[in-house]
Amino acid sequence: MDARLIAWGRRVKRISGPPPLWLFTDPARMPDLLAVVRALPPRLCGVVFRHDTAPDRAALGAKLAALCRARHIALVVAGDARLAASLKAGVHLRGGRRGGVLPLPRRALVTASAHNQAQLHRARQAGAQIIFISPVFPTASHPGAAALGNLGFQTLARRAGRAKAFALGGINGYSIHRLGKTCPGGGAIEAFLLPGKE
Repeated sequence: MDARLIAWGRRVKRISGPPPLWLFTDPARMPDLLAVVRALPPRLCGVVFRHDTAPDRAALGAKLAALCRARHIALVVAGDARLAASLKAGVHLRGGRRGGVLPLPRRALVTASAHNQAQLHRARQAGAQIIFISPVFPTASHPGAAALGNLGFQTLARRAGRAKAFALGGINGYSIHRLGKTCPGGGAIEAFLLPGKE
């Protein structure tokens, strides 16, 4: 786990409000998702559950939700309001899209991803409280994709309205500092998978 990123998260954490650090799950890189989540610092982190193709997704989600509740870790389910409601979790809107016909879980945390102005607008219209602007820096998740960089992130973040604009893509303990004080949080995969403890 990236100790520098964890230290940054502790500095920016507010007493109330959502956690500043978010793990985006990845089935290919997390064969033991629950072990990864057990290592997260409580009250500092959230999890975006994206194991879409897992054959036992609902059962894994139930175990994950119980673990997150026990460890005071926020949980949102990507793209599936029905599963989110059954787990009493929040929901994550890919590209700001609500998708499906179900209403979002009542009073649940709503997060979204946005790669451009149109998706950011959709996320705002859908009531997202956190919008992950991505990819801010080059990332292994999208090799070769154009990164927004600091300026691109700041430009979109200013248009987030009431939502908090978090950074996603290439985020680690070094890159998060490049975004300055206007960035209140970030999401990552690799930074939470580094060997060793914080």
